[in-house]
Amino acid sequence: MHKPKHHIFVCTSSRANGQTKGYCQSNEGLAIMQRFIEEIDDREIGGDVFLSNTGCFGICEKGPIVVVYPDNIWYGKVHPDDVEEIMDSHIEGGEIVDRLVI
Repeated sequence: MHKPKHHIFVCTSSRANGQTKGYCQSNEGLAIMQRFIEEIDDREIGGDVFLSNTGCFGICEKGPIVVVYPDNIWYGKVHPDDVEEIMDSHIEGGEIVDRLVI
């Protein structure tokens, strides 16, 4: 199995029954996920960066939440427009986006 350099988790408020409802979903969680998909595809780094949607992390007041492993960096109040900066700075540049860290 190929291990990715990074694994990005995006809260989309997914539920075990398949429903997507909740704070992150209603605050562009799905749009954030889509932007990450586009950025990963455009940069052709799909083998090095995995992307997964998640259910609730339990800190909705800080959502939408994005978590980057193996770095264990949690980003909060993420907007779709922040995705390119996360990709440029953190994923490709190795620099954490301090203004989004929770």
